[in-house]
Order: sequence, then C-alpha cells, then structure tokens
Amino acid sequence: MKRVAGIDCGTNSIRLLIADLSDAGLREVVRTMEIVRLGAGVDRTGILDEAALERTFAAAERYAHLCRDHEVSDIRFVATSATRDAQNREVFVSGIRQRLGVEPEVVSGLEEAHLSFIGALSHQRERSETTLVVDIGGGSSELVLGAGDVLAQYSMNIGCVRMTERHFHTDPPTAKEIAAASADIDRALDVAERVVDLSKAEALVGLAGSVTTITAAALELPSYQPAAIDGTYLSVEEITAQCHALLHATRAERASYGFMHAGRVDVIGAGALIWQRIVARVAARSTTVRGAITSEHDILDGIALSLRD
Repeated sequence: MKRVAGIDCGTNSIRLLIADLSDAGLREVVRTMEIVRLGAGVDRTGILDEAALERTFAAAERYAHLCRDHEVSDIRFVATSATRDAQNREVFVSGIRQRLGVEPEVVSGLEEAHLSFIGALSHQRERSETTLVVDIGGGSSELVLGAGDVLAQYSMNIGCVRMTERHFHTDPPTAKEIAAASADIDRALDVAERVVDLSKAEALVGLAGSVTTITAAALELPSYQPAAIDGTYLSVEEITAQCHALLHATRAERASYGFMHAGRVDVIGAGALIWQRIVARVAARSTTVRGAITSEHDILDGIALSLRD
C-alpha cells in the first residue's frame, strides 16, 4: 500500500485527493476543492489571466503543504481544458512545478475522458450494462461509453464556464441567450454522436460539480452533502425540472441555496443547460435510459488510481 495524491486542475476548480492505494482500490484520506476559475476569459483571449494564475498557484501551495503533512509518496497533477487552450500554458506549468515539485500534465480531452470513466466506475457496483459516463467541466465535457473497457469517447469544447462567458450576459439569462447556448451545445453533441453511439447506452452516469449540484438541488439538501448525493438516481423528468429551475433562477436566488458553492453561482445555469441537453439526447436515442445516476467519484479518482503502476 502507498499513499498517493491526485490533483485535477480544470477551468473552474482545482481539486486534491490524497488516498491510500492498494490492490483493493483507494481509501480516501483527504478530498478537497477550491474554485480558482483558472479558465476565466480563456475562451475569448486564448491566455491564462495573471490573477487566475495567482489564485491557482496559491491553492497549489496549500495542496503541497497537505501532501507533505500526510507523507504522500507519489503525486500526479493533471490539467485539462483551460490549460489545453491557453497560449501561455508554460507559465502555468513552471509555476506548478516550482510549488509542487512535479511536472503538471496537460492532458488531451480523450485522456481526460478515460480518467473520468475509470474514476466514476471505480466505486460503482459491478456493472454489466453498457454505461455512458458524462463529465461536465468548466471548459469541456466528456462522453465515455464503456462496459468494463472503454468502447468510445469524445471530448466536447462546451463547459459551464465557457458557455456562461460565451452566451449568458444577463441575470437570469434571456430566452435568446438560452436558445443560442442550446444551439451551441446541440452542435457539439451532433459531432460527438459521430464517435459515440448514444443508442448503445444502457445506463447513464453524471459527474462533476454541475451534476452534483443539480442533484443536491433535486434532493433539497440544506447543505452540500457528498454522501447523500453519491449514487442518487434521478429520472429524466426530475433532471429536466431541476435544470430548468436553476437555469432560470437569478444569481441571488442561487446564492441563497445552502448546497451551492459560491464559485458555482454564476455558472450553474450553463452547467444545468448542458446536462439537460445531454440527458434529453441520450434518452431519445437509448431504449433503456430513463434517468441518470450521480457519482461523486470522477477524474480525480482516476488520476489517483493511475498511480498504481
């Protein structure tokens, strides 16, 4: 058994998982998240903003202290959509290397999808059915179809931060803004379907902050409770209703919900729209999918598990 740390640095958040890794799997020691919005403005400018970099570096320093305090032997740091898109990614890479002593990996969308699939299913009971795993991030969203092994995967350049910055300029968003964002999402799904056959999905699993927050809202939780959220099944109708409510709520209304992280208040509407469009598309194609399971286990678990070798 060895103690490892996986770090996932996305467009909206940076997350850390410290775990004991053995042949039996992972035993969680620390799991934490900070909203740093590394990808703020990247869709428009193509560069990582200096203030966003400083927020991310400060979080990385805190994570470095946690790793030392918990005597971590191996660290894997994975950066995803925002860093992939940034022309000045070397500033980010050198800053992380200096603070954590490891080389951050700017992974492809396909590698991100693969790690998400591994992490999501690592805590599920043995699933014999073909499962579609959907990871909605800040800058990109991944679709992975598999039954034990990955059968097909695709990364779409749609995420809650990217769609918010691109389309949602009023509070709450107007019908015109929602229509434009929906068309953007649907175009991405049209392309994804050339690679991932949604009709083969027999089960649907949703990951990451947008999906877990939508689930917390559906459960009417007074605070964010991972144990209550993990493994929850919601019907298509329940998901649609909750996504509609979050999309059309004002930011002040969203901020009043006890389960809502402050860093998601402005982007959860776009995340809800992405999840609603994906769920509707899968349900229309599949003969068996009539809802989705929410998993608190995702790419972060996949990163930690990859340190087994």
